[in-house]
Amino acid sequence: MEGSAVAEGLWGLADHHQKLGEIGKTIKCLEAICQSQISFLPLVEVKSRLRVSSLLLRYSHNVNHAKSHLERSLLLLKSIPSSYDLKFQTYSLLSHCYHLLGSFPPQRNLLLKALELASSAPQDVSACLWSCNFNSQLANTFINESDFSSSLSALESGFFSASQICFTELQMFFTASMLHVHIIQWTDDYSVEKAVQRCDEIWQTISSDKTDRCPGLFFYNEMLHVFYRLRLCDYKNAQHHVDRLDQAMNAHSHKMQEIQQLLNELSSVNHSLSSYDLPSRERSALSARQSQLQERVNALSPSSTTDKSLESAYFGNTDHGWTERLLLSPSPIDGEWLPKSAIYALVHLMVVISGRPKGLFKECSKRIESGLQIIQDELIKLGITDEVRETDLRRTAIWMSTIFLILQMQFLENRVALELTRSDYVEAEEALVEMKNLFTRFPTILQASECVIEMLRGQYSHSVGCYDEAAFHCIEATKLTGSTSMQASCQAFAAVSYLTIGDAESSSKALDLIGPLNGMTNSLSGVREEASILFAYGLLLMKQQDLQEARNRLAKGLQIAHNHMGNLQLVAQYLTLLGNLALSLHDTVQAREILRSSLTLAKKLYDLPTQLWIVSIFTALYQQLGEKGNEMENEEFRQKRWVELQSRLAEARGSIHHIELIAKARIQLLQVDDAQGHSLVASGQSMQANLDIPESVGVEGLSPAQSSSRLVGLDTGKRWGKRRV
Repeated sequence: MEGSAVAEGLWGLADHHQKLGEIGKTIKCLEAICQSQISFLPLVEVKSRLRVSSLLLRYSHNVNHAKSHLERSLLLLKSIPSSYDLKFQTYSLLSHCYHLLGSFPPQRNLLLKALELASSAPQDVSACLWSCNFNSQLANTFINESDFSSSLSALESGFFSASQICFTELQMFFTASMLHVHIIQWTDDYSVEKAVQRCDEIWQTISSDKTDRCPGLFFYNEMLHVFYRLRLCDYKNAQHHVDRLDQAMNAHSHKMQEIQQLLNELSSVNHSLSSYDLPSRERSALSARQSQLQERVNALSPSSTTDKSLESAYFGNTDHGWTERLLLSPSPIDGEWLPKSAIYALVHLMVVISGRPKGLFKECSKRIESGLQIIQDELIKLGITDEVRETDLRRTAIWMSTIFLILQMQFLENRVALELTRSDYVEAEEALVEMKNLFTRFPTILQASECVIEMLRGQYSHSVGCYDEAAFHCIEATKLTGSTSMQASCQAFAAVSYLTIGDAESSSKALDLIGPLNGMTNSLSGVREEASILFAYGLLLMKQQDLQEARNRLAKGLQIAHNHMGNLQLVAQYLTLLGNLALSLHDTVQAREILRSSLTLAKKLYDLPTQLWIVSIFTALYQQLGEKGNEMENEEFRQKRWVELQSRLAEARGSIHHIELIAKARIQLLQVDDAQGHSLVASGQSMQANLDIPESVGVEGLSPAQSSSRLVGLDTGKRWGKRRV
């Protein structure tokens, strides 16, 4: 009896301190029970240790301390025949500790034991929900080890458990997760398409009131559809999902701001009511206001946030309240795919990726700034300032840091491509240098970015007329990726640079690069790569004077660029080549029409090199037709653009960063400690296997001084992975 009274008193005191936000004092009260000389019942100690562990995981980085409490709880629970919910909660939190510590084999074994317990427990709703929890976490452990088939099997088991209790939100959660694994793995188009269809079918069965309790599920499902469509270069259908995401983000942001204001006022009212000498009339008025505020908060809040039937596991090393989270599924999974800020940043990134090929540069620039600001704020919260390197990171902070660092690289990558497209070379330099510096500080976390950086160095070099250097960097990029499609794109970009040089040796090198690619377009993962190969091969055929075959190849590439990619710059470049080809075949009427369309697009994009390229062909056209007036007007326009371009090139070449970016050398890195490197690699592989975001990067082309070709805006595909908790 004495022990029970002491425990109740300490629990009550812990509740008091937690309401005041005094988490340290709360933990001390609870740990006093665990360390007391008084003999408590095992359940009392287990509940105390569970609560301490939850608080440690939510408000601190002391994962090892939480892990010790949970392991002790499991030992105590072995002597208790029932108490299944306590056992399930302990297994779930301990599994999360192992995940944060990168101990994947122990985590997998623990989850298998948890699933065995769930199958032996009475098959009620609680047991089925916990089976969903454990299968979800188990699927993640398999993803971390790139065991996709086992991950899909675990997710199917989770889907079965959700189906047994007719829980459509959880069914959708597992269906979406399976789609994500299929997108990551992408063994064949049919399997992925079937997974998309299955998602659509399940989503239609969920009523709107149920989707409100898991807002993250909407974002997750829509984002996966965007990834799928972008992977297929189906920008038209991707745009629909991007628009829905953008609208949902704005609506959710406004709603959370309103709720936060209500919570702030409610907290102030509660504080006033805690005063002992409050007059009765004022207390009555405050109590009425308290009820109104609480009612309004409950009406706006996802229902799962007030569901206390099963205590949710804390799947985040953060002290964010539920207003700062996008719940992915109901309790007891109740976690996030990604932090809300990361999802908001992703939505901005998708707007950029879908808008940049269309030339919507103003909106894209605004979204890039918004996304980078979100990321910068989160990195500062994680303690990542300009001086921090990956060896300085806490082990438990690696995964969260990885999310935002990779997102930061994606935004910078798109900024480089955007600025090169509109001929702002100095801005492109600065963004590329920032990417390079980030990579040198976090080389293991950002190891997949080295290939992209080399490719962008190639684009930059080509843009400023350093074609040999451009080819070097593109070829180096092929050595830094295992993706056949990425290698093919980089080889095509290098070939264009060699063809721009124009001498016999360079043309021979271009042929060596393009020749092997010509017969493998059907085996590549997307039309982006095919478009880049057709462009380079068409240009080579023109050099070889095989004009009819060149026209066939370029016409096919133009169709891809226009119908599938919607890339205005690439369309303009294809049209320019075809206009030049028509002029070579003395079809001046067709040449004029094609070149007019091309020039209109190049002006819209403010693409100075392509404009000059088109104008040089117009000059040849007018000379052939003897149109002196048009030729003089054309020359005046050419001269203005030429002066402007030379000014921009001179500014770029005069920058302190120019030489280091074009230099024929890979980025030099500091050595990482082996133990730290191993931990970072594990985290990096998890992300790489997990967040599938096709990048949208272009490669610059064109000699500013001569009529030549540029290859800009050809998207390449790179995959990340998800981490879903």
